[in-house]
Amino acid sequence: MTTATKTAMDYGAIFDEADRAGVLAGTAAIPTPMVVAEAKGLSNEFAEGATKYFVPEGVCGFAWVNIKPARGGFVAWLKKSGIGRLDGYYGGWTIWVHDFGQSYERKIAYAGAFAEVLQKYGIKADANGRLD
Repeated sequence: MTTATKTAMDYGAIFDEADRAGVLAGTAAIPTPMVVAEAKGLSNEFAEGATKYFVPEGVCGFAWVNIKPARGGFVAWLKKSGIGRLDGYYGGWTIWVHDFGQSYERKIAYAGAFAEVLQKYGIKADANGRLD
């Protein structure tokens, strides 16, 4: 399917396929759990008497899919559908991952799978993320 022959219905189907792939990947991801507590100075030891918190979903962070350039039929469909935003920092069109709470590992898995589906359809997209 070429870009010229895609319809708005096709773009919706591509988005839905990408979202399903993202949800499956994010759900299947197995975050590395962590324990958070006040450190003893700049060491790898906990401060005496520090309250410890178990975080089963691992490190916190954000993830998004960036589509460059921010033009073309799919981006026009996203704009019309109110999905994503113009990215003034990285350039392109950005779709933030809102699922999976604060779990960076699940969010980045979602973004990677989502971007792969878009790439399959000739849409230049990549997954990005950062720790919080």
